[in-house]
Amino acid sequence: MSYQALYRVWRPRTFQDVVGQSHITRTLQNAIVQEKFSHAYLFSGPRGTGKTSAAKIFAKTINCEHAPVKEPCNECAACRGIQDGSISDVIEIDAASNTSVDDIREIRDKVKYASSVVPYKVYIIDEVHMISVNAFNALLKTLEEPPKHVVFILATTEPHKIPLTIISRCQRFDFKPITNQAIVERMQTILDAEEVTVAKEALDAVALAADGGMRDALSILDQSISYSEDRVELDDVLAVTGGVSQKILTDIVSAMHQQDIQSALNMVDELIQNGKDPARFVYDIIYFLRDLLLYKSAPNLEGILERAIIDEAFQTLATAVSEAWIQQAIMQLNQCQQEMKWTNNPKVFIEIAVITITNRYQEKTESSDVASSDAVMQLTSKLAQLEKEIATLKEAPPVQGTAATPQPERKRQQRQSKNSYKVPFERIRNVLKEAEKPALKEVQSQWAAFLNKLKAASAPAHATIQDSKPAAASDTSLVVAFKYEIHCALFLDNRELVESVLASVLNKQLTIIPIPANDWQELRNDYVKSQEQANPDQQAAEDPVVEEAKKLFGDDLIEIHD
Repeated sequence: MSYQALYRVWRPRTFQDVVGQSHITRTLQNAIVQEKFSHAYLFSGPRGTGKTSAAKIFAKTINCEHAPVKEPCNECAACRGIQDGSISDVIEIDAASNTSVDDIREIRDKVKYASSVVPYKVYIIDEVHMISVNAFNALLKTLEEPPKHVVFILATTEPHKIPLTIISRCQRFDFKPITNQAIVERMQTILDAEEVTVAKEALDAVALAADGGMRDALSILDQSISYSEDRVELDDVLAVTGGVSQKILTDIVSAMHQQDIQSALNMVDELIQNGKDPARFVYDIIYFLRDLLLYKSAPNLEGILERAIIDEAFQTLATAVSEAWIQQAIMQLNQCQQEMKWTNNPKVFIEIAVITITNRYQEKTESSDVASSDAVMQLTSKLAQLEKEIATLKEAPPVQGTAATPQPERKRQQRQSKNSYKVPFERIRNVLKEAEKPALKEVQSQWAAFLNKLKAASAPAHATIQDSKPAAASDTSLVVAFKYEIHCALFLDNRELVESVLASVLNKQLTIIPIPANDWQELRNDYVKSQEQANPDQQAAEDPVVEEAKKLFGDDLIEIHD
């Protein structure tokens, strides 16, 4: 097989070819020229960012016949021999396959022998984090004080797995993910040399899919060239990587913002049915929303957009959506991305995220309605009381010089006249006669679930009953104590809906009778006294311990067991 993959053909041969790591290559070049390079290096960073390539270039440069130089000549016998692997003094070891203590001891034993062909013997140990703890311990002394003619270069993608005793003996260089722009420029150089035509949008898509790795980018580009006909287009790259086109992403985001759940879910379902990777779809839409947010915040910074192409549809969408909406959508999708890692049904989490994002403004409006409705109701109640007080004063103005000593009955009548709701005291007394504690406990245990379901069904109805609690219950009726009097009257406008939602939670129909909390306390105390007077023998026979407990904690918290 004569064909070689692009990433092998175009593997860096000089420090200049190592893309996006100038902070490392410049330091190494200066150290080589000044002949102050170290005996041990640790190269760490993501895959495909040039760690092993830089190590091999370093080995060629220090052993080049023209040394000290900043770049290997790649023409002398030493450079050519190291490049093709024919010189045995530069040893590349795959630590994933050589993890034992014996493998490291073999290195330790051979280190003392001088190099045979080139001035320096170089050990390049790739994925060094894979070797065992005992093997690391065997390497410690040799790594700290190797012979003058030996250089160790350790490469790893997971430096946190390497013992600190090893790291402290090395000069550490952290390779960073390569920027999309640098990847695109490098690929364009390679394509010009290979005489292959690729659309600019396709190169951007390849760079995004590579996730900062040059080797991954060239592999994807290689696949896309094989997949395409004469010219590599964006659709070819999307087909190879499983990505989603910007038009589809724009349509989905637009549908979510317009609260068109049906269209958004249909588009997501069609994508997944056509074989698109759910994880890749979430990744693409997060980056698309990121670009949308950056463009909306700073339209002049088009150069930092990684996923989006500034077309008419993109600009229209950027005008329509708000920054807060985009931020919330990104956070929701990021949570979805985390949850998808631990499930066998990623589509379900995507659909939940789409529905949540679509309904966000509606829920926000509902919550603001709930927050403001309480204040509005209180103000309305106070206004109604003031109006009635003014009307009362107009009808019977107080006589100057006379002391007004209102009777208790007058107080009661005046207080009732201020209420916007007439309490059905007799109906509630009848409920109390039939009330049972198990019935009330059943309602109390389901009250939170009922409120949540009511909020989803109707925010205004939920606002009227959220500051209430079940007070007494029978098989057919439920007495509910409301915090504010005005809520009782407003509840009556939503009675049917509230009772139907409660019935769906309890699996039985109850008639709700509202009462203000203050009136409920008075009515309950009167009812308890009347019961005590009606059954004096039972009261007299009450256990003194039970009676004392009731005084301390109240009747509601006391349960008597034989």
